[in-house]
Amino acid sequence: MATTGDTQAVTRKKCAYLTMADPGDFVTDYDLSFEPMSALGWEVETLSWRKPGIDWDHYDAVYICTPWDYPQHADEFIEVLETIERSSARLVNALPLVHWSLGKTYLRDLEKRGAEIMPSIWYDDVDATDIPGWFDTFSTDTVVIKPVVGGNAVDTYVLANPVGKDVLAMLTETFAGRPFFVQPFIETIQTEGEYSLFFFSGSYSHAIVKKPKAGDFRVQEEHGADIQSIEPPPDLIATAHRLLELVEPQPVYVRADFVRGGDNRFLLMELELIEPSLYLRTDANAASRFAAAFDAHMRAGATA
Repeated sequence: MATTGDTQAVTRKKCAYLTMADPGDFVTDYDLSFEPMSALGWEVETLSWRKPGIDWDHYDAVYICTPWDYPQHADEFIEVLETIERSSARLVNALPLVHWSLGKTYLRDLEKRGAEIMPSIWYDDVDATDIPGWFDTFSTDTVVIKPVVGGNAVDTYVLANPVGKDVLAMLTETFAGRPFFVQPFIETIQTEGEYSLFFFSGSYSHAIVKKPKAGDFRVQEEHGADIQSIEPPPDLIATAHRLLELVEPQPVYVRADFVRGGDNRFLLMELELIEPSLYLRTDANAASRFAAAFDAHMRAGATA
């Protein structure tokens, strides 16, 4: 039995943060979570998701942090996550959420459940004869085409009506045999920006607005967008809460991206459940909230 003055070694929990081998120009701030995670007893190690020979049983948890090159290697990425799932480590977010949200067809599922998403039409392959109908469907002269599996606006294009022969050839080559979807271009992306709200274990944490640089539509800071911390309007927070009620299982972390439609409603652009940038640097307490939610989730699982 321990007596006054005795010391006992505290077993620290181990968490692997899945990252990229070379982040290149990507902006990251996940390191802000190291200190609050440590304060809760977690020893954090960053690992490239493509590093071979990792003993995942060495870790208590694996957080899908910044493996932002996975869209080009989606099958390999899923194989790694499934290997982790078979180990004693717990994957966060859960693998069913990853499988469901890997392709942006999850937006169709959410719409069927009652979510208001950006209007979208979906294709498994490109056919040039379909393209004029995109503009007719949305009653617009400008649309956006995106791959179903992708990230950081790679292979995302704004198309003006009519589509020129050179652009048509590029689209045919890029999307041949590759699922994609088409949406109307919403001008509020450029004038107002895209709103991102962050939730940890269902609780609202913080929000930002991302405004593209002049003449661009891409809202990632790697493409020159301006990122601002904001207090979102109450109706936007309420919309995001209603949206998360449609998701099962509940994520430990999530970023919900919205734009304001022409009728002033907030429409879902994306629900980032795999490896979203959490923009921890934009709120002084965001990193602590993330760590607390992560730790609580792991503790709950340990006692289940």
